[in-house]
Amino acid sequence: MRKVIIAIIFALIATRSYAEGFIELRIPCTVGEEVTAKMPAGEIVPLGRVKMTPVKTNWPAYTASKWAGPSTVCASAVNAVHILVDVEEGRGRILSLVPSVTVAPAAAQGAFFALDMEAGTGIFGAFAPLTGSSVTIEHESIESPITDAPSEGDTLVIRTLLPESPAYYMADIENRPAGRVIAHGSDGPRVVARVIRPVKGVGRFGGSVYQNRGRIRASHSGVICIATSPRDTVGGIQIMPLKHALTSPEMLNAWKLTQWMIIAPLPGMPDLEGTPPLFKSAFVSGAQLSDRLPDLWSHYGRRPLILCRRNGGNWERLPEVSGKVDDGFRDVTHLRLYFPSWSSPK
Repeated sequence: MRKVIIAIIFALIATRSYAEGFIELRIPCTVGEEVTAKMPAGEIVPLGRVKMTPVKTNWPAYTASKWAGPSTVCASAVNAVHILVDVEEGRGRILSLVPSVTVAPAAAQGAFFALDMEAGTGIFGAFAPLTGSSVTIEHESIESPITDAPSEGDTLVIRTLLPESPAYYMADIENRPAGRVIAHGSDGPRVVARVIRPVKGVGRFGGSVYQNRGRIRASHSGVICIATSPRDTVGGIQIMPLKHALTSPEMLNAWKLTQWMIIAPLPGMPDLEGTPPLFKSAFVSGAQLSDRLPDLWSHYGRRPLILCRRNGGNWERLPEVSGKVDDGFRDVTHLRLYFPSWSSPK
């Protein structure tokens, strides 16, 4: 009875979401079956096929996964999508989707779907889900929250909202100690955080090889990763919230190296991890290569751009920097991150 009630609740959520507009991603737990995206108007877009199915989930997962909600997408990147199943003993348990040829260290052996689509495309590109997107398991036409790896014949269903009017359209960051992080929305600009440690260099973030300069490489509840080099070369920077930088063992180097920016909440405000506007329902990698969305606005609007100012000058594209260059961003004084959008302005 409890499972039936949960299924009804999830069906109601799905119905409400459809009225707002969303992409429904369907990943069958059967090798050889087709992965599809159902668009807001009902069009079904084939994205590729399942090459491998999971037999387990991954625990303990990367630290920041615990700041997402169970049965939601906790990371969206050009080389992986991670789903939080639950939080146990303070660590996340996740299930992953990865391209069949990629490097995704957070995806444990046996705990992922391998999909025959190129990194940076399909579910890892134009059709990428926002963090916070709901995830269910469909079994014999009944949907339930994800509590374990799906079984043969089940379908993983991810619904990512496409809000008609996003709360914010861009964020400006002053790249200096105590610099402001300003989110711009329909109600005007609002300071949402402060810079604790500015970014001065570029690092070898592996997944950046699958993204173009000035685009989002990865977004999750504790990181925004931005590519600074052309596709097929490695180079990027990361923005992370203070609690993640202080408490996550894998992030200790963020205080020593230059390719990380650390930002903090305003006094009296809650932690930034896993919260909007920056670390939940924020960024996706967007279309590249052969990806095509229904129209010009969605195709380019859902591919967020990152700009910069150098020495306080005019806004321009990010400097092209590859590899590990400790002073590669030494003259970058401001960053601007555009949030993805779906519809044309009204």
